[in-house]
Amino acid sequence: MTMPNVLTRLARTIENRKGGDEKKSYAAKLFKRGPEKCAEKFGEEAVEAIIAAVKNDKKNLTEEAADVLFHMFIMLSSRDVKFDDVLKELERREGTSGIIEKQQRKK
Repeated sequence: MTMPNVLTRLARTIENRKGGDEKKSYAAKLFKRGPEKCAEKFGEEAVEAIIAAVKNDKKNLTEEAADVLFHMFIMLSSRDVKFDDVLKELERREGTSGIIEKQQRKK
């Protein structure tokens, strides 16, 4: 089980939960609450990960990082952004310095 496969499967599972039964699916429940709530939940999870990192709590940081990824996929899907498109963007940037890439975006 490679990491990209796990993330791709997660993204597909979340996409399939759109419009699903919110009594059976947490993702469906979040989607029902709207894209703004999905973004808010992502932000909450990111803050929790930051707190775990600051406290050097590796176990909690690992768990919160998983929550961040899950909620990022929810947020992306709520705005119809495909994980494949995010991967393509990462591939486009691969091998380019972050400094140079940011300068190119400003142009």
